[in-house]
Amino acid sequence: MSTAATRMDQDTRTLYVAFELGEKDWKLAMSPGLEARPRLRALRARDTSRLLEVLERERKRLGAERVASCYEAGRDGFWLDRFLRAQGIDNRIVDAASIEVRRRSRRVKTDRLDAQKLLTMLQREALGETGVWSVVRVPSVADEDARSLQREYRTLVKERSRSSNRMKGLLASQGLVAPRIDGRFLAWLASARLWDGSPLPSGVRARVAREYERWRFTHDQVLALQKERRERTKDETDRSLQKVRALFALKGIGLGAAWTWGLEFFSWRNFRNGKEVGSLSGLAPTPYQSGASEHELGISRAGNRWVRGLAIEIAWGWLRHQPDSALSRWYQERFARGGPRARKIGIVALARKLLVALWRYVETGVLPEGALLKA
Repeated sequence: MSTAATRMDQDTRTLYVAFELGEKDWKLAMSPGLEARPRLRALRARDTSRLLEVLERERKRLGAERVASCYEAGRDGFWLDRFLRAQGIDNRIVDAASIEVRRRSRRVKTDRLDAQKLLTMLQREALGETGVWSVVRVPSVADEDARSLQREYRTLVKERSRSSNRMKGLLASQGLVAPRIDGRFLAWLASARLWDGSPLPSGVRARVAREYERWRFTHDQVLALQKERRERTKDETDRSLQKVRALFALKGIGLGAAWTWGLEFFSWRNFRNGKEVGSLSGLAPTPYQSGASEHELGISRAGNRWVRGLAIEIAWGWLRHQPDSALSRWYQERFARGGPRARKIGIVALARKLLVALWRYVETGVLPEGALLKA
């Protein structure tokens, strides 16, 4: 393997670079091949001009004709990949969960060692080794921006729920049950009485009132995003939402699920088959076989957890709103007469089949067998 590595490096004259991206500093590991000892450099985070200087100096020193790089997917997102490719650097973003590690109970871990590990794996991939890691597919700027509204909506809904739960918890600590939180909540709060008829303590009342103002502000933003989402969905001239409208047209699929699946999952992935759909959703099975031991470990739970959670939720709704579809009949025949555990296993299988069927639907326009559109 060392001979092959040396020959490959001489033929291509490539400088391999691995980034370990920190909040304040970046670590770079650079080498022309597996035989050479890596050179390590540290520079200030996001200092792109200094980065290009270091890479160009190292490339000239080694006489390399091209540069190949990699870094782990994380907080820095995709901008660095776009920057490096604009400079003619062949970059790839690596799924951190796919990087192999030692299975000892403890292992040494530093930024320097992580960068060297990435560098070694990058060189192994260049030599033709397959299955080294999983490379993240980078969306375009437009595709990434299209996800912003739905992601902000999910964040605001969670923040609104937190405020609501805080108010209910504060009132419960005083022996009170909070009513429905709406525009009449402050009037109820002003007249609330404790178990002995005394008014609510002023400190607790003020704290709940301030929490309600935060809830009100977040609630207004949620309503504004809901309105914007509905209006954009109705706008037929917006070509980026074609798949969203196609999904929303099906009975049993709401606007939130259509936006999440249409923009997070189906819009720019370019799936080749149903196995890739199931794998990215984390609904693929994980068999375990070793000698005489053979059993299932359940679903992989990899990929986008929002899509996976919605798939389970919509699968239950599919049984209710699309009872005559082929998928619903399949579930009823195989799992409906079983116990609670069998039905839960069955709904996961139905969710995976439903995702694959919807992928084919948005790509080809062919409805899932027996499925109905909304009136």
